[in-house]
Parts: sequence; C-alpha cells; structure tokens
Amino acid sequence: MFNKLPCALVAATILVLSIDHPSTTLAGTCASKCGSRPLQFIPGQRIRLEIINQTSNLVELERVQGAPPIRLQPQQKLQFPQQEDSQPNLSLVFWDETGAPLQAVVSKPNFGTLRVEFHPTWRFPGNGLRPTEGHRSLYILNDGRINVF
Repeated sequence: MFNKLPCALVAATILVLSIDHPSTTLAGTCASKCGSRPLQFIPGQRIRLEIINQTSNLVELERVQGAPPIRLQPQQKLQFPQQEDSQPNLSLVFWDETGAPLQAVVSKPNFGTLRVEFHPTWRFPGNGLRPTEGHRSLYILNDGRINVF
C-alpha cells in the first residue's frame, strides 16, 4: 500500500499540472517550421556590397566613423568594391535625412554579392527590445554572418 502512494502522488501532480497549463508544448525539431536560413557568407570570402535606396528621400550612410557620410539619392544604386578577406568586421550606419524610419532588406543575389535595399517603414527604432522596429545599422562580421539592427 505504501509503495503505491508515491507513484499515485506523482501521477496526480502531473495530471493537475497538465490541466492548469493546457498550452504546454513538447520540444522537437524544426524540420517543418524553421523559417529561412540566416544570410551568411563563407568566412574570408570576398564580397561586393550593393546598396539601393528604394525610398523617396535622401538616405545617408557612413562606413567609417568620422568620415563624411555618403549621400544616396532616391532610387540610386551604389556598389562598394569587394571587401578584403583580412578586413575586420564592417559596420554601416544609415539614416533617412528627414528622420523617417528605414527598413533594411538584405539579400544574396549571387555567390559574392550582398544587396542591401532601404525601404520606408512606419516602425520607428526604439530601445532595441523589439526586432520589428526600423533599422539603423548593418554589420558584416568576418565570420561571414550578417546582422541588421
């Protein structure tokens, strides 16, 4: 009788907890729900950076802190030469001249090109806690990863 009591208590506890939390899910693989793979290049690969302003405003961008910003007219396309494989992480800071929020859409149209398109958005950048806010910067890490903030 006493040997069955702990088993009964454990079973009752599991039953009560599962009733109180009906949204409990089991961990599993993401084979069917992973989403798209993050954009990445091979570490050390030389890449060409292509930037397109898809907004109706002037967009300014700065590759090196302290250098004068590069002005990108509406619908203008700009290409930077391929990055040296020994170059450290590259950061690009950008903003709309009118202060409007921007969305940076990154893509990899071919093996050696990173395309960044600036689009208008209604989402204003904030404290960085929500990933759905507007973007302000792009980081190309020397390990091949691309981050947009």
